[in-house]
Formats: sequence, C-alpha cells, structure tokens
Amino acid sequence: MTLATTTSSPAAIAAGDTILSVSNIEVVYDHVILVLKGVSLDVPRGGIVALLGANGAGKTTTLKAISNLLHAERGEVTKGSILFEGEEVHSRSPNDLVRRGCIQVMEGRHCFGHLTIEENLLTGAFTRRDGKAAIKRDMDLVYTYFPRLQERRNSQAGYTSGGEQQMCAIGRALMSRPKMILLDEPSMGLAPQLVEEIFEIVASLNAKEGVSFLLAEQNTYMALKHARYGYVLENGRVVLDGPAQGLLENEDVKEFYLGIAEGKRKSFREGKHYKRRKRWLA
Repeated sequence: MTLATTTSSPAAIAAGDTILSVSNIEVVYDHVILVLKGVSLDVPRGGIVALLGANGAGKTTTLKAISNLLHAERGEVTKGSILFEGEEVHSRSPNDLVRRGCIQVMEGRHCFGHLTIEENLLTGAFTRRDGKAAIKRDMDLVYTYFPRLQERRNSQAGYTSGGEQQMCAIGRALMSRPKMILLDEPSMGLAPQLVEEIFEIVASLNAKEGVSFLLAEQNTYMALKHARYGYVLENGRVVLDGPAQGLLENEDVKEFYLGIAEGKRKSFREGKHYKRRKRWLA
C-alpha cells in the first residue's frame, strides 16, 4: 500500500526533476528586521535535502517562508521567488499549499494535547475530499510505519512521550497525502535512540512512498547521514552547500558542527575561535 499521489518514478528523479526551488529570497520581520539574505536552494523530487545551521541561523524562517506561515509572525518575503512544482507559492494560503502537497511539520511537534492520537491523525486529512475509505487506508499505512501510534491510538496526545508526539506529527502530515514535507528539528528533545528511529522512518517514507523532504536540523551528523544534499545556513545566508557525503567530510563542517578537527573531538572552548576565523566565508 502506498500514498498514490506522492510516488515519483526513478526516471523523473534521475532526470533532476525539481519539486521545490527557492531563489534569492529575503525575509523581513516587522518591516525592519532582515532575517534571510539571498537564500537559494533546490529540492529534487523524491529527494531528502538537509538545511543545517545553529539555533537562530534562519532554518525555521526558511521553512515558514516556503509554507507561507510567516504572516502569522509579522514576517514577509520581500525579494526572490519560491516555486513549488513550478508555480509561485507567494499568493497561496497555507491550506492551499497543503492541498497541493506541501506541508510543514513544526518544530516542537504541536500536537493537539486534548485529542487522542487517532483524532490528531484525522486532523491531517481535513483538506481531503476522497472519502472515508481512502482516509482509512492511509490511516492503516501510518500505523504500519508507526506501530507505536497504533498501540496508543486512544491515548490523549498530551499524555504521550515526546517521541510518540513527534511520530504523531509526522503521521498527521502523511494523512494529507503530501508530495513534500518540510520537517523542522525532528530530533529536538528526543533520546538518541528515538532520534535514530525517527530518521530511519523518514528515510523509509522517502524510499517507499516517494515523499520529498526538506529537513531543518541541528543534529548535523544525523541529517547528513540520511540526506543526499545539504545547505549550511549562518546568520540568514547559505554559506556552504554540496552533496551530503562531501559535507560530512568537509573540515569546516566537522570542526564547527561536529566538533571534530584533524581527527580529534574539540572542546566547546576551542570552538569559540570560529567567530574569528570564518574560513568558509573568506
């Protein structure tokens, strides 16, 4: 069983079909605060792309610019373009983008705590008009990927663990039959074993269901382990990008994001010299 609307042919992926193209965007909050400065990135159809950077680098703002959620925080895209499947998204509402197949899983999960797990999942199908039978099939599919959710289906989401809530948030996104998921900090607040489990499920959804992912994440190693391409943000700019394996082997990425230099793990005190050096901005 698959999410029929999301599957991409290997030929389309091999041909470099781009599902999302962000070109030279700038984002301003409150008409004054410039947060993103000329950010550009592409997500191939059926691919996983990592958006990396420290807290405050602009990762979440980039995702919200794509999903059109900036207005709720008095932000706006003032320059550049964002194309989803070749069409500009700026004039579309967030719910219209969900119907078209682009949905964001917010940082911090944001489940409805007073609803059960299953009721939370059903809210993800709110925009669908293909009938109860199709929704039931996709619910079964979500439970296949997240068997723990099936065990807790009648539990109030607010009383489940952080890992279960993260699974619920991703499962809820799947219920909208997405072509692409914008996944914001899925590892936040989770134990390492759960982080590994979540990322394995993301990789499986990508491989088996053809769902594209743009993954904003501070856990650089885990993100690049599963992504095919990555972009590094700093202070609202893309300062480095390339194939995931290349970024993992890059000395600057290893030193400043993985804490490793010349094969040795660096201490936090040594890491402070980054601000003085800025090697990749030179």
